[in-house]
Amino acid sequence: MINKALVLTYFYLLIYILLSSGVILYNKWVLSPKYFNFPFPITLTMIHMAFSGLVAFFLIRVFKVVAPVKMTFEIYATCVVPISAFFASSLWFGNTAYLHISVAFIQMLKALMPVATFFMGVMCGTDKPRCDVFLNMVLVSVGVVISSYGEIHFNIVGTVYQVTGILAEALRLVLTQVLLQKTGLTLNPITSLYYIAPCSFVFLFVPWCLLEKPAMEVSQIQFNFWIFFSNALCALALNLSIFLVIGRTGAVTVRVAGVLKDWILIALSTVVFPESTITGLNIIGYAIALCAVVMYNYIKVKDGRAPQLPSDSIQERLTKDWKFEKKSSDIFIPNISNDANGGSNFNSSELNDEEVPLISSSRLSHIGHQLSNCSSQRS
Repeated sequence: MINKALVLTYFYLLIYILLSSGVILYNKWVLSPKYFNFPFPITLTMIHMAFSGLVAFFLIRVFKVVAPVKMTFEIYATCVVPISAFFASSLWFGNTAYLHISVAFIQMLKALMPVATFFMGVMCGTDKPRCDVFLNMVLVSVGVVISSYGEIHFNIVGTVYQVTGILAEALRLVLTQVLLQKTGLTLNPITSLYYIAPCSFVFLFVPWCLLEKPAMEVSQIQFNFWIFFSNALCALALNLSIFLVIGRTGAVTVRVAGVLKDWILIALSTVVFPESTITGLNIIGYAIALCAVVMYNYIKVKDGRAPQLPSDSIQERLTKDWKFEKKSSDIFIPNISNDANGGSNFNSSELNDEEVPLISSSRLSHIGHQLSNCSSQRS
């Protein structure tokens, strides 16, 4: 007999992989001078933020699908604002990289995300230096260097943009741990869009006025409403799919799905964009980096294992948690950082996608982590 819950879980994972790959390829197509030719990455990101924030507003304030949290001015100024600033920066630099380097090479560079996050965490005190993790980070870096050396169309400007975006994203993730642990704030994907998207839009407005607005005034802009609407809709759908994936799976499944997505995306990018050429050295370097990332994920999952939850069904646990979220907007202190015993909850950062402004919902990720101990990414 077919297990409907299992089929539904795999369906959500498939939707996540398709949407995640689709958003990245769509962004590249829109921004690339060879295709749609809209070389304004800040503008495109602002469209995404405006659309996501507007939809989140209607879901929370009009249709009341999700209850808002108790947000004070102090929490907003000290927590949401800095997180939004680094989130906006990571999207800005990451999308700008599409103008200069291929999607396949960008995915290979993204293997550096665990390296950047680990070192930022050590610097900020949210992670402890460990020899085994450090050796994994060295191996990841070696793999990325080999992959970069094998890149035929290597572009230093695009590489700098992408690496800068990775650093901004790593700092955002660490800030999320530090600030949310201090304030006890917890948001799900919808409420995080509600608070973070408008703030990110404001941060992007300044560089837009300085860098892109003058160029848009003098150039012939090809503006197609349905292209930008569908692009923003895909980005929003990706966030909602992540909400479903985290709710039905855990760390291992989501990480495996993320690795699978990266390989699929690299293969698809060479089909959609024929000018993208992958060399043998690219594959060797990326394979080395990926092996190290998989080993790192194994270490984190092994460290993060906790006692089993009571034997409720998956649906019962999710329903209880969802009802609690709906009924209460009380501030909750999430266990999002590594504790003294090395435990850590699943973090939405591990999805490693373009459009994931998630602040981890401790309850949701705890449920997903305990239910199946599985994992995904990423954009």
